[in-house]
Amino acid sequence: MGSIAIGVDVGGSHVSCAACNIIEKKYLPETFSENDLDNQGSVEEIIGVWSRTIQATIDKVGFENVSGIGFAMPGPFDYANGVALFKGNNKKFENIYGLNVPDALRKTMNLPDSFPIRFINDATAFAIGEDWIGKASGSKRSMAITLGTGFGSAFLCERLPVVSGDEVPEMGCVWYLPFKDGNADDFFSTRGFLNRYFEQTGVQLNGAKEIAKLAETEPIAKALFEDFGTELGRFLCPWMVKFGVEVLVIGGNISHAFPLFGDSLQSYLNSQGADIRIAVSELKESASMIGSAVLVDEIYFEKLKALLPQMS
Repeated sequence: MGSIAIGVDVGGSHVSCAACNIIEKKYLPETFSENDLDNQGSVEEIIGVWSRTIQATIDKVGFENVSGIGFAMPGPFDYANGVALFKGNNKKFENIYGLNVPDALRKTMNLPDSFPIRFINDATAFAIGEDWIGKASGSKRSMAITLGTGFGSAFLCERLPVVSGDEVPEMGCVWYLPFKDGNADDFFSTRGFLNRYFEQTGVQLNGAKEIAKLAETEPIAKALFEDFGTELGRFLCPWMVKFGVEVLVIGGNISHAFPLFGDSLQSYLNSQGADIRIAVSELKESASMIGSAVLVDEIYFEKLKALLPQMS
């Protein structure tokens, strides 16, 4: 087996993958492949699209050079065993509930039984990618968040996710913690933005990007982003101080509007005396593919695998 690892990022409407050279610590953008995906499709359809997308990347590097595949997968998922647990309120991938994904992929792609296929939470994969070759590289303690359809988060210390203990919330993520009239995910997500804009204007928009465009000329939209930055600081600051975060890396679709909320976020952290660097991801979606590819590194995975059962 070679030095190449395949990283796969599973989204709600598409699947993307690319190769990394895990020995040279390089992302290989020319190996990128992507396909649209119906998350309500059958087992055969979903596994088929995943398989074809991965195969397209493998064909670009040669199977003989590939040492394994890593998946950045949204929850709920059994990351330790590769079993899908999607059901209930997220209404995605429900038809693969209970499926052993590695077995299904090995069968469909004619891979050896021993071929490594590994899984981790998508927000954690993003954090690992940013730590490996992104904005958190060189830091000892970092936090990464993704702001978009949902509110993803992960804490890293010495390259490894921290998912238990006194320094972080249970499971090492913050989306479910109470905030305002609901939880953090309700507020720091696209739907939270759209709801607040609707409450103030009576206008129902489709995405945060539309509100960001309006913010150039509309005081209500501009104020929503400034408030978003302040509230994000208010919510995250106690946990970041407790954990000793050196750098906060921000990704996800809403990160494109960082110029609209970055100053108010930084101002709040400064007001609390929190010396935390804020960085916007440049790797963007590729960070999750990079982070999942790192799972193929045997030395790293040996340290990581004991943490997987605590992720959901």
